[in-house]
Amino acid sequence: MRSLFDVARECLAADSIESKLSLTHAAASLWRAGELSLEPCGVVEDIALPGRPARPVLVEPRSLPKRGFGSDLGRASFIHSIAHIEFNAIDLAWDAIYRFRDMPREYYSDWVSCADDEARHFEMLQARLAEYGYTYGDFDAHNGLWEMAVRTTSSVLIRMALVPRVLEARGLDVTPGMIVKLRSLGDDATADILEVILREEVAHVAAGSRWFAYACELEGVEPRSTFASLLKEYARGSLFGPFNVEARTAAGFDASELQLLDLISKI
Repeated sequence: MRSLFDVARECLAADSIESKLSLTHAAASLWRAGELSLEPCGVVEDIALPGRPARPVLVEPRSLPKRGFGSDLGRASFIHSIAHIEFNAIDLAWDAIYRFRDMPREYYSDWVSCADDEARHFEMLQARLAEYGYTYGDFDAHNGLWEMAVRTTSSVLIRMALVPRVLEARGLDVTPGMIVKLRSLGDDATADILEVILREEVAHVAAGSRWFAYACELEGVEPRSTFASLLKEYARGSLFGPFNVEARTAAGFDASELQLLDLISKI
C-alpha cells in the first residue's frame, strides 16, 4: 500500500495544470477508499516552490495592475486572480499533509478533502475564464500564499494559525461583496461559482481552527494569546477589516479572536 505522504509529494511536484488536478482527484479517491497508508515515506524535503506551469509569471503584488469589474477584461483578470488562489491552495493542502507527519488520521482526511475541493474550485473558475476567452496563465500573479507556507514549515501550530486562519480566511471577508458586485453587473455565472467557494471555504478555515486548537493543546499553550502573538509576528499589515463575523464564527473564531483581528488590523 502506498503512503499518503508519498502521494502528497507527487501532487506537490506536478508541474502542469492537468497533472496537478488529475493526481489530486485520484489521490483523494484512493484515500477515501482506504487505499493509502500513513506510513512514513522518506525525509521531509524543503520545497522552495512546488511544481507549477511556466505561466502565470509571478511578480510582486504591487506590480499587478488594478482593474475594475466594469469590463470583460477586468472581470477576466479578477477570475484569474481567484483561480490562482485556488491553484495555490491545492499545494497548501498537500503540503500540510506532506510536512506534518504525526497528526491524527482525521487531520489528513480534512486536508485531502480540502485539496480535492480546491482543485474542483479551480476547474470551475478555469471553465468560466475560458468563457471570457482567456486561460490560466494569461495574467501575471503573485506568490504570497506559498511564501507564507515556506515561512511556516517549522510548526503545524504556526501553519494552522496563519495559512487557513489568516490568508485563506481573507476570502470569507471579501467574497460576499464580490458576489454582490458581480450580480449587479449581471455576471451571475461567476457569482454562483463564488457562492460555492465561499460556502466550502468556511469548512476549510474551520479545519484550520480545529487543528490549531489541537496543536495548542498538544504543546500546552493557550490558544488566544498564542494566536495574538503569531498575528503580531507574522501578519501585521496583512489583516484588513471589516471581518465577516458570521462566516468566521462558523469557521471557529470566537468573539475574543474577532476583537483581536479588528484591533491588529487597525495598528
